[in-house]
Amino acid sequence: MDQTPRKDTVVIGLGNLLLSDAGIGIHLIRKLSEHQDKFPSVEFIDAGTGGMNVLHLIANRKKAVIIDCVKMGKKPGTIKRFEPTDVQTTKKMMHFSLHEADILRIIELSRQLGECPDKIVIFGIEPESLELGQKPSKTLSDGIDAYSLDICKELC
Repeated sequence: MDQTPRKDTVVIGLGNLLLSDAGIGIHLIRKLSEHQDKFPSVEFIDAGTGGMNVLHLIANRKKAVIIDCVKMGKKPGTIKRFEPTDVQTTKKMMHFSLHEADILRIIELSRQLGECPDKIVIFGIEPESLELGQKPSKTLSDGIDAYSLDICKELC
């Protein structure tokens, strides 16, 4: 078992790499991980489609930053920073997978368990395409450097 102490801050990329823009959280974690040396107290985690595993990844941290594709009704490629108390979930659970989960419900469960980070920030990025494909749309690909910069500012 890994005995490495957990870092105070965790940045979690969520997404499905098989549905083009739905994988943007994963693509951004890969990009941000290239700069791990600039953020020694931050752990960068590719959490895939997340599910209840996110509950354990954020447990007892001081800060959690979550990156995901979010339908907000904005122009494709728009990035928005928000906190869980700023929004309400509209996700309808399909119950097709044990990995399916609503991040806002997971955060609430973390609070109920007394393990919730003091600060949680979510970066949502409006998708252009959720079609089958392993690469993000050109709009989101072109924005990756800018998105990374916004997230890095949150970590400073």
